[in-house]
Amino acid sequence: MTGQDWLEKDFYAVLGVSKDADAATIKKAYRKLAREKHPDHNPDNPQAEAAFKDIGEAYSVLSDAEQRQQYDQLRAMAGGARFTAGGRGGGGFEDILGGMFGGGGGGGGRVRYAPGGAAGFEDILGGMFGGGFQRGPQPGADLAAVVELPFRQAVEGSTVSLQVEGRTVNARIPAGVRDGQKIRLRGKGRPGEPGAPAGDLVVTVRVAPHPVFALDGRNLKVTVPIAFDEAALGATVDVPTLAGDVVRVKVPAGTPSGRVLRVKGRGVPGKDASSPTKDAGDLLVTVQVVVPQRLSDAAREAVQAFGIATSGQDVRADLMAQARR
Repeated sequence: MTGQDWLEKDFYAVLGVSKDADAATIKKAYRKLAREKHPDHNPDNPQAEAAFKDIGEAYSVLSDAEQRQQYDQLRAMAGGARFTAGGRGGGGFEDILGGMFGGGGGGGGRVRYAPGGAAGFEDILGGMFGGGFQRGPQPGADLAAVVELPFRQAVEGSTVSLQVEGRTVNARIPAGVRDGQKIRLRGKGRPGEPGAPAGDLVVTVRVAPHPVFALDGRNLKVTVPIAFDEAALGATVDVPTLAGDVVRVKVPAGTPSGRVLRVKGRGVPGKDASSPTKDAGDLLVTVQVVVPQRLSDAAREAVQAFGIATSGQDVRADLMAQARR
């Protein structure tokens, strides 16, 4: 492969991947294309053979982290076009590099950009052009961390301290954060080289479950058992809140099990600390009708009497009608 190949060939396009593709994506794309264009599968097909060669060349560069970095830097510097010196008899960029590596003049040199050696690729270019092509300060890498929060802290919001590569990072976790949510802290990752920005810290939040409450966006969910007579006749029941007090919720007569009743403003607190109910989520109360496991004689007679009184109603009529459609 010649130096001019690096300038003129878009190896990412050859493999059909983006310039920020990771190593696994590049390898997967290469394997797929190599199978499709392999000469054994395309006998007497010179186009497929040439494509197979291009695929191999592209993968040999992009699969090597150091060669890929050098390739990206060279393409960025030259704008992806052929770099030619001005004036009559001027040699191409390939000729210059070829001469440096002992390949001879006149465009006949063959250059292999391999890691190692007396100088890095950017050092060579820097020496040729007075340091104008040396790489700039490199930004810091992004880092990842995991924090586990009690349910109440996840609902109310919290500030946590994380140990990241020997230093302490304080992270503000917003109220209502959900389990598995990722929070990006700009500039809290690994420091960059002098003059370059630091990377980010990506924090994955794990929320411990609560025995009573669950999060649904900015709403809180709670399931409240009610007796059959309360569901049938209607009632006002006490419902606990995460704040520790109770709210009185009216259950309309004829409420079925599973119906959700909404209490405004008693979910995740709003962002305004001076007025936590402003922009707060709601408390979603799911009614669960409890069926007694044991009945006294009097209760059994009452239920039997109820069954006789309502025997003309078929509670499964709608189900049967829907099933016949």
